[in-house]
Amino acid sequence: MNYPIYLDYNATTPCAPEVIEAMLPYFGSHFGNAASKSHPYGWVAENAVAEAREHIANLIGAKSKEIIFTSGATEAINLGIKGIFESYFGEKQHYISCVTEHKAVLDTLAEMEKEGAEITLLPVNSSGEISLEELEKSILPHTKMICLMWANNETGVIHPIEKVVEICERKNLIFFTDAVQAAGKIPVFTKGIHLMAISAHKLYGPKGVGALYVRHNHSLPKPLAQIHGGGHEKGMRSGTLNVPGIVGFGKAAELRLEEMKSEGQRLELLRNKLESEILEITGTILNSGQTHRLPHVSNISFEGVEGEELLKKVNQKVAVSSGSACTSISPKPSHVLAAMGLSSDLGRASIRFSLGKNTTESEIEIALNWVKKVASELRML
Repeated sequence: MNYPIYLDYNATTPCAPEVIEAMLPYFGSHFGNAASKSHPYGWVAENAVAEAREHIANLIGAKSKEIIFTSGATEAINLGIKGIFESYFGEKQHYISCVTEHKAVLDTLAEMEKEGAEITLLPVNSSGEISLEELEKSILPHTKMICLMWANNETGVIHPIEKVVEICERKNLIFFTDAVQAAGKIPVFTKGIHLMAISAHKLYGPKGVGALYVRHNHSLPKPLAQIHGGGHEKGMRSGTLNVPGIVGFGKAAELRLEEMKSEGQRLELLRNKLESEILEITGTILNSGQTHRLPHVSNISFEGVEGEELLKKVNQKVAVSSGSACTSISPKPSHVLAAMGLSSDLGRASIRFSLGKNTTESEIEIALNWVKKVASELRML
């Protein structure tokens, strides 16, 4: 297939060649179950999982025993948030999050609200930023958790995590962060954080494997298991471990730790070139502030064009997504962009460009020329 240029790295990333190479033996020669403790097949698998756990812990600044493997970030989010809700069963509970969170968080909180939890969703300004003052004012005597993503998947906006940590420490609250778009792209940390969800396929690892960081040695409760049967992963997540996937996750984490800084700098230069030239097109708007965002992401609205046609045309030569979390070719208005004050029409006529390891300067030039051509042609219709 003659694929278009790929600028949708926030949706998923290709497995790095080194990741594929590391995984392959665990589909064949080393096929053992990591829970088989009585023979070498199990020991080899168990050792491979332990090594991967160490690499993932190193990436986020954790201890290996604090990494709980899951089937992906969505499961990690459900385990972290619902698991805490259930640990406080019988108590009055309040949770604080934000209107621009990923649907995996928002939908989980909505389900908990049906079961009696009180939910406060903080608004954002036109740059997608929260007010720390409003966050503090939202805290109630029965608040249990503050839940904020590290970096937004649609706009790349980075929340002030250090300051939120300070608030949580002062108020003795659990802090959960969805760090799926941040881990492996920018430095992250776990000091003062209780729960963190991450995913392999966002950092050049395989799909179908993620992890929940769970802080140890702290008085606040840990999440209760959502999947039972066998007591795997310290009793928090039962089920036979996806050894090849975990090995790939570990290798990807090891690689990202080595190359994240230099690659981030390279991509920021390419992103800035793409962004600055697109913003020279009349009627284009950057959907974020210029600072406090991921180095490889740019979300831009195009006034005066129909969103569905814009996405269809651009995707003929450049693979991108709309500002919506929905990846359909018929984009729905993005809840993130709507919360930032964009109209439905402008939200639909928005494109998220997200660059990655395989992005080259020549690809950016081709993408620029194509986007300019499409925008011009659509405005002539």
